[in-house]
Order: sequence, then C-alpha cells, then structure tokens
Amino acid sequence: MSVFLFLFIIMPIAEMAVLIKVGGMIGVLNTVGLVLLTAVIGAWLLRQQGLATLLKANQRLNSGELPAREVAEGLILAVGGALLLTPGFITDTVGFLCLIPGTRHWLAAQALKRMVASGQSRSFYFRAGGGTDPFGQDPFGGRGNPFGRQRPFDRDSDGNIIEGEYRDETETDRDRIEKK
Repeated sequence: MSVFLFLFIIMPIAEMAVLIKVGGMIGVLNTVGLVLLTAVIGAWLLRQQGLATLLKANQRLNSGELPAREVAEGLILAVGGALLLTPGFITDTVGFLCLIPGTRHWLAAQALKRMVASGQSRSFYFRAGGGTDPFGQDPFGGRGNPFGRQRPFDRDSDGNIIEGEYRDETETDRDRIEKK
C-alpha cells in the first residue's frame, strides 16, 4: 500500500511543487521548454541504449547463453523511458539514472541478485499440444491455451501421424580425438 501511496499521491505532489518552484525561478515557458527538452533527449538516449542492449542480448542468445542481465537492463530502460516521458524534474532525474550504463548495470545486478536470493526463478512444464502436464498442472491455469488449439509436431495437417527413422550423426569431441 505504501508504494501506491508514494507513486500516486506523494510523487505527483512533489513533482508539482518542483515544477512551480522552477517555473517561478526561470519562467513558465522556460520550464515547459526544459521539460520537453528532457523528454527529447531521453527518447534519443533510450533508443541508443536500447539498441545496444538488444544487440548484447542477441549475441548472448547466439552463443547459447541466457541473456538474463540484458532482459533486466531492458526492463530498467523501459522504466527509465517512461519516467523521462512523464513531465517533471524528479521523474526525469530518476529516468536519466536508469539510462546511464553504469547505474543501469548496477540496478540490473541488484535485481538479479534479489530474484535468485528470494527464489522467484521458477520453471514450468509446457507441452506443444496444450493440456496438463504429467504432474497434473495446467500451464495456463485452466484457461486453455491462449494461442488456440495446437497440433502436436508429429502430425501433418490432416491429423495423420508421421512416422520416420533417424540416426544421430553428431560428431562428439571423443569422435574427433579418435580420428586424429
């Protein structure tokens, strides 16, 4: 409850107080111009930093690694971008902190530590045909598959089972060593 009180009551009042104070010091038009300028600079920084984070995540995926840090940084970038588009100097300050790489890396590391420490990383079972898993848990909470009815991968468009044989010809490290 205290988080919602802060976000929806205290924060807007603080933003209005700062905007009124700054408007009294530098003028209304200058204040509005400054708020618009921070939004434009924030959008530019968000685009630049977001593309860099997306490229790093793509590289980690291509190397077979899970891009957990990049996903966390992407969420922090999204929050920072939303804060920069919100009129006000307090939200702009926090938004810029989210876009600065050093601060963003630290925030992402703290978020990942909390997720692992609190055990929020959970896995679930998913079967291509929908339905429940062998342990009696429905991955969609009884609501049905949100992607519509899914055909299992071993059937063609008429519902016929496709049979076949395969041979694993993947060369292992041991096979390569034995050839030499």
